[in-house]
Amino acid sequence: MRAAGAGAGQLLPAAAPGRRQRPRQREQASLQGAAAAAARARKEPWQPTDPSSLLEMAGEITEPGELYSPYVGLVYMFNLIVGTGALTMPKAFAAAGWLVSLVLLVFLGFMSFVTTTFVVEAMAAANAQLRWKRMETHQEEEDDGSSTASDSDVLTQDNDVRAEKRPILSVQRHGSPNLFEITDRVEMGQMASMFFNKVGVNLFYFCIIIYLYGDLAIYAAAVPFSLMQVTCAVGNDSCGVEAEAKYNDTDPCWGPLHRVDAYRIYLAVFTLLLGPFTFFDVQKTKYLQILTSLMRWIAFAIMIVLALVRIAHGRGEGRPPLADFSGVRNLFGVCIYSFMSQHSLPSLITPISSKRHLTRLVFLDYVLILAFYGLLSFTAIFCFRGDSLLDMYTLNFARCDVVSLAAVRFFLGLFPVFTISTNFPIIAVTLRNNWKTLFHREGGTYPWVVDHVVFPTITLLPPVLVAFCTHDLESLVGITGAYAGTGIQYVIPAFLVYLCRKDTQLAFGYGTVNKHGSPFRRTFWVGFVLLWAFSCFFFVTANIVLSETKL
Repeated sequence: MRAAGAGAGQLLPAAAPGRRQRPRQREQASLQGAAAAAARARKEPWQPTDPSSLLEMAGEITEPGELYSPYVGLVYMFNLIVGTGALTMPKAFAAAGWLVSLVLLVFLGFMSFVTTTFVVEAMAAANAQLRWKRMETHQEEEDDGSSTASDSDVLTQDNDVRAEKRPILSVQRHGSPNLFEITDRVEMGQMASMFFNKVGVNLFYFCIIIYLYGDLAIYAAAVPFSLMQVTCAVGNDSCGVEAEAKYNDTDPCWGPLHRVDAYRIYLAVFTLLLGPFTFFDVQKTKYLQILTSLMRWIAFAIMIVLALVRIAHGRGEGRPPLADFSGVRNLFGVCIYSFMSQHSLPSLITPISSKRHLTRLVFLDYVLILAFYGLLSFTAIFCFRGDSLLDMYTLNFARCDVVSLAAVRFFLGLFPVFTISTNFPIIAVTLRNNWKTLFHREGGTYPWVVDHVVFPTITLLPPVLVAFCTHDLESLVGITGAYAGTGIQYVIPAFLVYLCRKDTQLAFGYGTVNKHGSPFRRTFWVGFVLLWAFSCFFFVTANIVLSETKL
């Protein structure tokens, strides 16, 4: 992967050969010189990365696809953020206390909103550079075609007079009134290659890969764990997961088999059924998205309504503490994981047809998500006792005293199996492709064995081994969110927006205004986000060390 410099040195069109530079052209040439100096300071000019080498989250520059309205975009973003992490939030809330959890949830939601606006600003800056590069190429082609025309001086003079009246950096194309309009889908990997140096690009991919490994480990553990909880209870002729039951992995499940044996059998079946997809290319279809989204919202609605009914009838068992700082460690990671969306923003934001009030739209989305997380978690911690809340909240409803209808019990108990199983191959292929991109060299190709065996194997084995060793979903989500999630949600957006602002100023002038600029424009906010990221990392690490020391 090439190191990417400021990239502005070749973004501004030079004066046409054989012509005297007019004021506008001289100003452009001066601006070009400053931009070229910035590129030389980075020691390497920016060049578009080979699109074929960047896939999925590390994706290429592509057309935005079919456009949709801002409100459809709001629904898509809501649906992306509210995922599996929400199912582990109730137990984390109960462990940390309702007041501490509420304050931390609101604050982490605000920090996620800040970095989301950072990513949107970087997307706009990347679009501006790419658009100006295309304009330069187009103008050079026009200049080459008209440089020999000597009988059109009067027309040329009139055109130049009109051109001098236009802003220097205006887009000379009908329907694109602003250079910073987001029309090309520039994925996070492409932005990293534009604004980061070689070390930064490699660190970006490393962070993405670690996060995806954590994702796969969570998914590989969640499906067998849900199946074990539901089927072992049925095999023992009990009605779901009993409220007072404290199950150990060594407890019997079916005959001579223990619960941990059943879990590992399900893990082996899960790996054999879905693992082979890692060796091929799979795409998430529109209808599969609709089906999984519909199941998710039916499940969430049922759980919230059932919890509210139990509380209203005076059968709520929960007495959560006000604060318990011993549970804050996992709550950090769970909340960060539950607000994760920055890596997928280009695919969500670019197709929105009207981006005039984009920041307000994103803010509204975060308010709705905060309200939803609060409703789900508070109904859970006041409906069930803290020590009876399970890692997967859906499993608390696999009880006869909570849900009398067997079909609903099985639907909620097995809900993670359906939704996670459809996502696992997609994430596995994404991780495999990121590995390929990380080791890709210009003009090089991988041997067949490396491409079709080695990369899929190193993608699949580590998360399956982690899931084989533990099914503690709360810890898996907490560690993934606290470490890799902190990098993706805080560190990468902060550096992206800081470097893209520097490049924009050097390339287009210090007075240039990015129409999609973050409301948090001051450098203070970049420093604050990085300081907060370091604090999260330090706090979680110290907490883990102290907890292990006590044990």
